[in-house]
Amino acid sequence: MNKAHVMNPTVNRPPQLHIIVAMTADHLIGADGDIPWQLPDDLQLFKQLTMGQALIMGRTTFESLGRPLPDRDNIVISSTLQATDGIDIYPTFGKGLAAARKLGKDIFFVGGAEIYRAALLLVDRLHISWVEGDFFGDTFFPEIDFTEWEEIERTPHQGFTYTAYLRKK
Repeated sequence: MNKAHVMNPTVNRPPQLHIIVAMTADHLIGADGDIPWQLPDDLQLFKQLTMGQALIMGRTTFESLGRPLPDRDNIVISSTLQATDGIDIYPTFGKGLAAARKLGKDIFFVGGAEIYRAALLLVDRLHISWVEGDFFGDTFFPEIDFTEWEEIERTPHQGFTYTAYLRKK
């Protein structure tokens, strides 16, 4: 196997669509435009999974990050955000997705709730960090019909369990 193939898992297959999210059992994902927990291992996992890929996010998610994420294509869906170095802004989900597809990379939908809602019908994989504990917030992931998904990986971490799901054919 050549080195280029090892470094780029998208070689020889079409780009896949992924959702990556950390949430509690009751689907809480945010509080006042931020994440209500601190889980360094989850942030590291996010970085590992998304490095070199395309990210699609809403304006609030981008603003909570405070900057474009390095070594990834950052696509922000917004009709109000001003041009910012390091990101591409599209006014609609469809236009952002079309631009991301042209990159030929896997696409990760990284939030917020409205982006997840639109992407849930399209994605091949879910990457969910199930956060342990009780937290308060105001933003929730949409309901998921898990009968449509097959669990393909489960890894416990400090404060959360990472679970990957593949859409059943």
